Amino acid sequence: MKTTLTTAQAAHMLANDENSSFSLPGAYALVEYLEQLEEDMGEDIEFCHVALRCDYSEYDSLQKWADDYFGKNSDWRVGKLGITAADYDTWREGEAIREYIENNGQLIEFDGGIIVSSF
Repeated sequence: MKTTLTTAQAAHMLANDENSSFSLPGAYALVEYLEQLEEDMGEDIEFCHVALRCDYSEYDSLQKWADDYFGKNSDWRVGKLGITAADYDTWREGEAIREYIENNGQLIEFDGGIIVSSF
């Protein structure tokens, strides 16, 4: 027996989970991403808000994700992102962060922030 959730039901369950940090727009972005993935694979994905809050995180920006993931040590970030110290904290860093995430996991961008898979 299974229950089929609407996009809104799934997003509200995820956003209202007291242990998650998803905003409602972020939850919608994640659920819509998963629905597209279901369609592309031709398989249903079992919705589990606990697994999703463990597997994905929401951030306000690429830079905030990098601060959380790499720490604020610019030397380490520069080396990992493959940019020069002169490019640090410029728009090019955002591109480098985007590329790093996409090469190592999933990046979902939406108006108001980003969702990044754990990796």
